[in-house]
Amino acid sequence: MFRQDRANPSTAVSTWKGRKDLAKANPSTAVSAWLNGGLAGGASSPITAFGGIITQYEDSGTTYRVHAFRGTGTLTVHAGSGDADYLIVSGAGGGGGGAGVWANGGGGGGGAGAVHSGTATIDTASSPYTITVGTGGAGNAGSGMGTVGVTGSALGVSVTGGGAGGSWDYGANGGNSTDGSGGGGGSNGASKGTGGTSGTYGNDGGDADSSGDYTGPAGGGGGGFGAVGGDASSDVGGAGGAGSSAIGITATTRTYGGGGGGASTTASGGAGGSSIGGNGAKATSSWEGMMGVPNTGSGGGGASTNTMGGGDGTAGIVLIRYVVA
Repeated sequence: MFRQDRANPSTAVSTWKGRKDLAKANPSTAVSAWLNGGLAGGASSPITAFGGIITQYEDSGTTYRVHAFRGTGTLTVHAGSGDADYLIVSGAGGGGGGAGVWANGGGGGGGAGAVHSGTATIDTASSPYTITVGTGGAGNAGSGMGTVGVTGSALGVSVTGGGAGGSWDYGANGGNSTDGSGGGGGSNGASKGTGGTSGTYGNDGGDADSSGDYTGPAGGGGGGFGAVGGDASSDVGGAGGAGSSAIGITATTRTYGGGGGGASTTASGGAGGSSIGGNGAKATSSWEGMMGVPNTGSGGGGASTNTMGGGDGTAGIVLIRYVVA
């Protein structure tokens, strides 16, 4: 069979009529360079891998394969090597508990998990890769703080979970997080939790309402990946901080890392960030904080009574994408 690349190896790929995949790498590079591993990372070769939920899509003539991990698992590279894009969303914090027998105050919202992306090389030599999806922290079912979110990790990168929502009780502050967002402050004059450094991976939670003789009625919102949590105001729970900008590492774009809303015992609870964080409890209807949207790393809403729980923070997700054609 006639092989134009062997007949004239110095001819640019862009003039080689039999090409398929090469044009996507660098169509002006000579075929002779391709034969010596000169394109798209040199020694890379088509990747075949297993693990997670596998989907495939095309964008602008390039075909991508995506491995989505909604729970902890393993990525096994069966053949090939090359660069892979990754997105790691850690677990979010749970909402704080509400009023006890001596006071009347709402819990703060849970902080969102961190959202971190990058590129890493995957190959058979380092395979298999352990993928850890950070689970969400539980909302407090009594009058204490929520639980922090769990760290997520993949391809040698670890991302800390979101901070816990503060309780009304004893001035509990919102929980802090190294990478993820801080939890909202509880209503007993408590302050917000701090989030990731300068908002790189997360943001601070919101402050509670400190009005009243012993406690204010409303808790602050949990910090989101894209914005700080809202402060409680006029007896209304603080809103959860907004999540990330829409991220398109899969065929569709979506938002991750919304903060949970703070609760109120006399008015409205705060809304969850970007409609994916859990809403804070509202005194006139539900006393229970709501859970965030699953696998978005979004905080749970605060509770407004110690007989109902704060909302659970939700687990994150790990996405790994590479070019197949």
